[in-house]
Parts: sequence; C-alpha cells; structure tokens
Amino acid sequence: MESKAESGSSRFDVVKWLVVFALVAVGVVGNQYFGAESVLYRVLALVAIALVATFVALQTDRGRRFATLLKEARVEIRKVVWPTRPELIQTTVIVVVFVLVVALLLWGMDSLISFLVAGFIG
Repeated sequence: MESKAESGSSRFDVVKWLVVFALVAVGVVGNQYFGAESVLYRVLALVAIALVATFVALQTDRGRRFATLLKEARVEIRKVVWPTRPELIQTTVIVVVFVLVVALLLWGMDSLISFLVAGFIG
C-alpha cells in the first residue's frame, strides 16, 4: 500500500520539479528581458520567484528530505564545542609556524637539488 502512495508521490514530484525548473527559467529569461527596468524591481521579482520555487521544491520527497537534513545539521552544529579564543590563537600560531618550517625545508631541499643538478650538467 505504501509503494502505491510512493509511486504516486514520485509521479507528482516530477511535475513539481518541472514547475521549479520552469520558475527558474522564467526568472532568468525575465531578468534578461526586463534588463532596462530598475534593479530593485528585478531583484524583488527574482526573490518572489525563488521563494515560490523553493516552496514547490520543498513539497517534493527530496525537498522534504533536504529540509530534514538541514534541521538535523542545525541540531548537530549546536552540539559542537567551539574552541575558546586563546585556544584558537594558539592553534593558529602552531599551524602558521609549522607551515613556515615546512616551507623553509622544502626551499632548502629545492635549492640543494638545483645546485647539485646545475653542478652535474654544467
């Protein structure tokens, strides 16, 4: 029974995605067509079209799953323990010093190899 509901939903999902793509196309073509109009009006129209397209996209199965993903990601971000400012500065300094040391080592090895190759081939 659920597979019938799922297949019906996916059939309408295709139509909904076509509507979304049509709205995006209307926004692009309309923005080009009304290029001489005020930028404010074009931006407002594009924002309105984008909101309608987003609303239609969120009515699809993939859109609902994406919205759920965003909600879950927001919950996970709240669980993150962010470093304090002193920890951040200390870690940044360590990374910068390490990168400089490795850069100097690579420069030294490159110079040595260049010197050896130049001495070997003349």
